[in-house]
Amino acid sequence: MEFFKRKTNIDFMGIRKWTAIVSIVLIGLSVIFLAVRGLNMGLDFTGGYQIQVNYNEAPSTQEVAKVLARDGFPTAQVTTFGSSDSLMIKLPIQKNENNQAVINQDGQSAQQLLKVKIEKSLGSDAQVTSLNYIGPQVGKELATNGLLALLVAMICIVGYIAFRFEMKFAISAGIALIHDPIIILGVFAAFQLEFTLTTLAAVLAVIGYSLNDTVVIYDRVRENFRKMRKASVIEVVNRSVNDTLSRTIMTSGLTLLVVVVLYFFGGPSLHEFSLALILGVIVGTYSSIYVAGVLAVLFGLKRESLLPPQRLDDDRP
Repeated sequence: MEFFKRKTNIDFMGIRKWTAIVSIVLIGLSVIFLAVRGLNMGLDFTGGYQIQVNYNEAPSTQEVAKVLARDGFPTAQVTTFGSSDSLMIKLPIQKNENNQAVINQDGQSAQQLLKVKIEKSLGSDAQVTSLNYIGPQVGKELATNGLLALLVAMICIVGYIAFRFEMKFAISAGIALIHDPIIILGVFAAFQLEFTLTTLAAVLAVIGYSLNDTVVIYDRVRENFRKMRKASVIEVVNRSVNDTLSRTIMTSGLTLLVVVVLYFFGGPSLHEFSLALILGVIVGTYSSIYVAGVLAVLFGLKRESLLPPQRLDDDRP
């Protein structure tokens, strides 16, 4: 199945200098935002309480947040959970607050006292069904394990591409895969969007998605080196991107459609997750062409790097 009925002949590599500038600017801005503002770490990393509350009728999250703020919980985050009549309330560990002793201690008595205060604040229509405490130490371990998972995934990916193709491809793909999560994290830092474990899962998924598109293009480059014996490296890479363009548009377009629907109709609890995937699909598709492909050319990709040397027949008797 093809998106275009005729073969396209777009000069993708012709604007590689401009796309390099765009990538450098985006990476620079992302690093600045990460250094200056940092990530708005969610409760999974910072520690606090997760409280599930059920109502007889669907409540307003804004009104519930106002009630909690009035009764001494100004940092409470309220979102729908599952159905419209269930809410998830997140209470980060608070400092310099009168109720500090209530919400920053891990113990059954503290949890019971907090449950009573929440039910009293929300009224008789609300019923606390679960109350879980996440300590700061657990959050630090989760952040460390998340970074470790990201590092291990990158090393395995680079090793796989080096084995499957060639070291220049492996280094180019590795840089492209670093390029994608940095930009996503930069957007989250710039707008102070909450970064949770589900968002981290989305970033890891983006790495795999971007790699898939990159490998398809690399495989077509190797194939076209065999077919286009007299073509330059730029022409071969251009032809390879054009050959896979229909597949890229259909795959990225359909994936983007799904995550956009998830963003608008999946509920507030999935906003950050789906937004990370939306950014990842866009940036990952871009980097597969204009980062992974361009860097391979810049690092001196040659026909001899991918094709085995030709055997010379000996005509001597």
